[in-house]
Amino acid sequence: MKLHHAFAVLLTWACSAPAAIGDDHAAAQPILCRGHYHSEAAAVAQLSRMAATFGDLPQWKARAARVRQQILSGAGLAPLPERTPLNSIIHNQRNYPGYTVEAAAFEARPGFFVYGNLYRPRDREGARPGILCPHGHARGPAGGRYRADQQHRCATLARMGAVVFSYDMIGFGDSEHLGWDHGHPQALTLQTWSSIRAIDFLQSLPEVDDRSIGVTGCSSGGTQTFLLTAVDDRVSVSAPVVMVSAHFFGGCHCESGMPIHKTATLETNNAEIAALAAPRPLLLVSVGGDWTKNNPRVEYPYIGNVYQLYNARERVANRHFADEGHGYQLSKRQAMYPFMVEHLKLDPAGVLDGDGGTFDERHNVLETPAQMRVFDAQHPLPKTALKPGSRVAF
Repeated sequence: MKLHHAFAVLLTWACSAPAAIGDDHAAAQPILCRGHYHSEAAAVAQLSRMAATFGDLPQWKARAARVRQQILSGAGLAPLPERTPLNSIIHNQRNYPGYTVEAAAFEARPGFFVYGNLYRPRDREGARPGILCPHGHARGPAGGRYRADQQHRCATLARMGAVVFSYDMIGFGDSEHLGWDHGHPQALTLQTWSSIRAIDFLQSLPEVDDRSIGVTGCSSGGTQTFLLTAVDDRVSVSAPVVMVSAHFFGGCHCESGMPIHKTATLETNNAEIAALAAPRPLLLVSVGGDWTKNNPRVEYPYIGNVYQLYNARERVANRHFADEGHGYQLSKRQAMYPFMVEHLKLDPAGVLDGDGGTFDERHNVLETPAQMRVFDAQHPLPKTALKPGSRVAF
């Protein structure tokens, strides 16, 4: 079966009729839980069924291992691929008050580049925390990692001492500019693996503390945040924003186009996947205007019960904005900053307004997409790069 045909088949298989255990024909087909896969009431019932499978920490750890393995297997990452050389590229440093920005790229797989920007603090000594900032599906001339809200959070975190890597989803930003399409059939595989390798990239930088790695993203960047945290225990702190939901599974194939949520023998949802962060610090940011509206009474209590098994209930938090909508607006960033400061030991001096408790973003410099590009006429794409749309070998 040709790859693009296989992708079309994946997107048309119905997930409303899950395979029955023992049905060999049905069990052979992927069970895809896409978008609003089931109702809010059905999500509550599903969480209840899942909670009944564990009553103590050893039982939860056994379930968590199964969920983790299902994610990796469903994403085509089991066993984990070889970590091939990153061949990192960093250039074109720009200096701003308290931080710098550079173009950065690395090879997640031979010939497949991940493009982004590296934000580093100025005048800081010693080992620094590293933070990954994946982005969501917002498009437009300044979409993806070019968005103002993405630049603000990266710059602010860098000004407080973190080394921050902001990187493209496939078919966005530089990836789109160089010809890649977000409809690539390996999108979920490539984005999950790219995030794993992005930790490798951060840890390859001499100033980054390997034991202090954070990740935060909004919308599908939130999906990338909790998927990475679930499968890679190097993540120390995570903050998925407006994405953790028990009834919504992500509307794009890059989030739910592969069988990571359900098989003939195991069901899970994004709330439980987020719980795999336990006992590491986890912040859920939710709003009343999207599918995270139930976080305070549905998803957050379920995840909190998992943390309680570790006697670590205080390490999970929920900031809910009942009157707000989807996005990583200023209010959500102001909720995330103190969580990262606390758990990654960032230094807010000069950024935090002591009078109002507000993190000041006024000194951040917003760049244009052209300034943020990694490859251009002066910095051509390496000849080893795969042609856009190529199948990436794993």
